[in-house]
Amino acid sequence: MANITFPKDLRWGAATAAYQIEGASTKGGRGLSIWDTFSHTPGKVRNGDNGDIACDSYHRYKEDIQIMKELGIDIYRFSVSWPRIFPEGTGEINQEGLQYYHNFVDELLANGIEPMCTLYHWDLPQALQEKGGWNNREVVDAFAHYSKVMFQEFHGKIKKWITINEPWCVSFLSNYLGDHAPGNTDLQLAVNISHNLMLAHGKAVTEFRNLSIDGEIGYAPNVEWIEAFSRKQEDIDACNRGMGYFMEWFFDPVFEGNYPTFMLNWFEKKGVTLEIADGDMDIIKQPIDFLGINFYTGSVGRYKEGEGLFDLERIDIGYEKTDFDWNIYPEGFYKVLLKIKDQYGDVPIYITENGACYNDGVEHDRVKDERRIEYLKQHLVSIKRSIDSGVNLKGYLTWSLLDNFEWAEGYNKRFGLVHVDFDTLKRTKKDSYFWYEKVIRNGGYEI
Repeated sequence: MANITFPKDLRWGAATAAYQIEGASTKGGRGLSIWDTFSHTPGKVRNGDNGDIACDSYHRYKEDIQIMKELGIDIYRFSVSWPRIFPEGTGEINQEGLQYYHNFVDELLANGIEPMCTLYHWDLPQALQEKGGWNNREVVDAFAHYSKVMFQEFHGKIKKWITINEPWCVSFLSNYLGDHAPGNTDLQLAVNISHNLMLAHGKAVTEFRNLSIDGEIGYAPNVEWIEAFSRKQEDIDACNRGMGYFMEWFFDPVFEGNYPTFMLNWFEKKGVTLEIADGDMDIIKQPIDFLGINFYTGSVGRYKEGEGLFDLERIDIGYEKTDFDWNIYPEGFYKVLLKIKDQYGDVPIYITENGACYNDGVEHDRVKDERRIEYLKQHLVSIKRSIDSGVNLKGYLTWSLLDNFEWAEGYNKRFGLVHVDFDTLKRTKKDSYFWYEKVIRNGGYEI
């Protein structure tokens, strides 16, 4: 048996998002978000599920924080519901919403858990969507104002901020592939939105710096690794494009102040151009304090003309899969972290999401989710390898603390360390919860 041990100063945590766990969609002065609208539109979400109640964490947050404390995490990533603060996206502040988050953050701090706050985890106020959503630069300014309010309000309490979660999902998944709210299928629109999201990120960072806030700020893109099937240049190029619209497209503007030429050229071949106003890139290129990385899966790919957006065919070479049908590819986790270090330097990194969907149920008050434990073991090995290879990794936050509303999949997919019965809302700690608690307590595990 080999011991896998981690640095004593590595931060251990878990993550969630507001719309997925809070519920109370019409309580406390909260306005509508695009996910309220999308999930109540027939045919958009599996089984017609929605986030009206979710895990009811809005009312049960003290119970959930006690679960965190018993788990032993010292950092918890959550998101703020923008329409709970600004029901119309701008204008009048909802003081009841602010007070809820004050109560929540105070409870975290009282239990020795540091809050890591995500400002945007996909729940755009519906009122702003009706003005064009992220395609409208007024929404960029609205986000900057909302961010400023949050920085001022929680100065001294929250010291780790994430501007935007998974800009690829907000732009391409939601506005080109159409799988998430608002459900558009327009590549030009998606590219426009991707730029506006990065501009919103940069403006929020600017507000943070101007206020001289005590703390750190970054953002949290999702990444994948696509291994080339062969050393043929056409295979390598196709895989680079497939990874590029997760990585370089959202990394280069922040770290280098430009968009990757190979991606711009490819989009132009597809009849898509990117209009950049004077000064945009200077705003986007604001220095950040850390980078959040969300990683779940990867694949092998090769060139195939006409296959998808990038002439990229993904090859199933027999990887084991989660219950979301995603490949289990921990080697890709290691490779993607090394790629980030090699291309962008020693930026501090937090793994802000990493986890697996397994739909094991409760039997005799126990959830035997051995496959999740195995997934976490394999990916923590990649974390250890990355640290030993010089990646500046500061913390690991698994997704997710609780089973929750899994977006377009509704309540059909379970990622939690804690099982939630969505009829009774009873929480049951899974075997993976107890395994993770031991890893945190011991600073490692045996493989």
